Amino acid sequence: MTTESKAARPTLPASPPLTERQEARRRRILHTSAKLASRGGFDAVQMREVAESSGVALGTLYRYFPSKVHLLVATMQDQLQHMHETLRKRPPSEQDPGARVAQTLMRAFRALQREPHLADAMVRALTFADRSVSPEVDTVSRLTTAIILDAMGLDGPATPEQLSAVRVIEHTWHSALITWLSGRASIAQVKIDIETVCRLIEVTSGDRSGDRSRNRSGGRER
Repeated sequence: MTTESKAARPTLPASPPLTERQEARRRRILHTSAKLASRGGFDAVQMREVAESSGVALGTLYRYFPSKVHLLVATMQDQLQHMHETLRKRPPSEQDPGARVAQTLMRAFRALQREPHLADAMVRALTFADRSVSPEVDTVSRLTTAIILDAMGLDGPATPEQLSAVRVIEHTWHSALITWLSGRASIAQVKIDIETVCRLIEVTSGDRSGDRSRNRSGGRER
């Protein structure tokens, strides 16, 4: 990227929505990326092969995705969106909010477990992402947050304490995925870690917030 393009980026207007044809082309590219990654992981996703298999010119591919890292992070966005839709159709059955989140994240984890090469490629792309990929990485984070918040089943907006707990849960889930992919953690250990961190949801529950408020006002139990 040139210095000129970097300087101009902050003042550029928001990109117009894609036309139906452009959206179909983008979906073909993402489908091809996922297919190649599923077969051989990060190294199997070569931009020229993605372009040829998607039926687009190489230059066109780079206009959609400036690099392989951009492409694979966008692929993770796409996978999470599909996962979110599936989870909404079949929500968790547990009654406790923390248990619902743990159940949801383990279902998401098992979905990635079925495609380990794809999961590894997407996680490596997130790890390699620099500032130029920040918007795409932020979208992945927002999607993960949305999945967790949906599973919590809140009656209203999340409190700052709950959002902090969600961030810690998200970091733990991502770390657990990395350690499993590297062979340093078993599925059983991942499940224990996720269930443990999801207990933070109870720590930040409304009842506890109310207890803190009463304590501050002098209503301490004796």
